[in-house]
Amino acid sequence: MRPITKIAVTIGFILSITTLSCKKELFPDTCIILQRQLVKDFGGSTGSTIGPGGDLFVPNNKAGAILRIDPKTGNYTTFGSGLPQLIPSVDPRFGGISDVAFLNGKAYALVTLVDDPKLFPTGKVNGIYRIDGPNSFKVIADIGAYNIAHPPTGFDFEVSTGVLYSIQTYRGGFLVTDGHLNRVLHVTLDGKITVLRAFNDIVPTGLAVTGDEVYVSEVGPVPHLPENGKVVALSPNSPTVTTVASGAPMLVDVNFGPGHALFALSQGTFGGGDPGSPALPYTGSLLRANANGTFSVIGDKLDRPTSLEIIGNTAYIVTLDGEIWTIDNIDCNCPALNRHTEKTPLAP
Repeated sequence: MRPITKIAVTIGFILSITTLSCKKELFPDTCIILQRQLVKDFGGSTGSTIGPGGDLFVPNNKAGAILRIDPKTGNYTTFGSGLPQLIPSVDPRFGGISDVAFLNGKAYALVTLVDDPKLFPTGKVNGIYRIDGPNSFKVIADIGAYNIAHPPTGFDFEVSTGVLYSIQTYRGGFLVTDGHLNRVLHVTLDGKITVLRAFNDIVPTGLAVTGDEVYVSEVGPVPHLPENGKVVALSPNSPTVTTVASGAPMLVDVNFGPGHALFALSQGTFGGGDPGSPALPYTGSLLRANANGTFSVIGDKLDRPTSLEIIGNTAYIVTLDGEIWTIDNIDCNCPALNRHTEKTPLAP
């Protein structure tokens, strides 16, 4: 996705070998990993999901809309609109629709930072919205009101309605991470909200599910040191929280890929500033979790990535400023010294 070593071959030759695995005879010890810009400048986003037809569904939080994107061409249409937009005076990049999920063929949008009764009262709802049509929706869960009525203890916080980051289907309902109030919520379709797991100041972000087990990525407390960037596993049937892998700064998402390998997305090096400030540009990376609890870098030099989806052997990465990049051949197990990457941006 970002500035990388050039491969001295023609473009046609690059395209012909981008899907080669490490064991092909032509380059027996080399991975060819192509980072390609699929969509640029569609607004801004922090979430994504794979929905009907295998398309990508990505929020445009500046417009209060959800886009449906063809993962092969990058062409997109507006799937739903009219939802609350981010409030620039609260945060110029984050807020409004933060994520989207599908359950039983219906789309659901997670909306955050659109109201706080004391800090920025607007009367809007922070929570889960069911999308009923291109311009129609219904609030099914007022998570902001729940958070006000059930505040956490043990640490200080400012936004009483919370900062909702990710939504994931689970047990006929949803899981939601709150990166400000440091907990994972379970929400049913009829709007019942419970705390699945409460944490100390670890800033939970992305979610992935396999069976009953839940995987959560953690940014870690300010100043978001690499050792505090973790992926942990938990189950509602056990009080134990297990660290799966750690050692990368500001982990914002987690997902399963080829061979059920676990991948994580690092936004990159924290540049300072207030809590909630993004990483430095072009310091993000796509990572694979190893059995020994470490991470291997698959793609780097990403510009403040926020969300990860995986289709087949390709990762789709959404960035804070409204771009989508793909990284091919992510299951390659070549050592880093034998991995070659080519960045291909869209034409101006």
